[in-house]
Amino acid sequence: MFDKSQLLKGTLEGCILKTVSKEPVYAYGAIEYLRNKGFTDLTEGTIYPLLLRLERQGLIGSEYRDSAVGPKRKYYLITDLGRQYLNEFEREYYALEEIVKSIMEE
Repeated sequence: MFDKSQLLKGTLEGCILKTVSKEPVYAYGAIEYLRNKGFTDLTEGTIYPLLLRLERQGLIGSEYRDSAVGPKRKYYLITDLGRQYLNEFEREYYALEEIVKSIMEE
């Protein structure tokens, strides 16, 4: 049976970078945004390690901000390096999409 998780693994990184490039978001806010966009099976166990990895790579940064409903939240924002990576990701993703589409439509 097809393993959807392998297909999502590479694309989710780019989707998270795109999400934080629009505005700083906290982890659960990013999860909700991505779920609303169609990643309905997305879990915290998938996102939190990915955010930490992107932060260690210098593609995103973080800062704590006050929350109206409790303790401070850790917000993630894209770095200059992250923007460069996102631009490359988008270019390569759309090129790959065209290749796969041309094969699948034969």
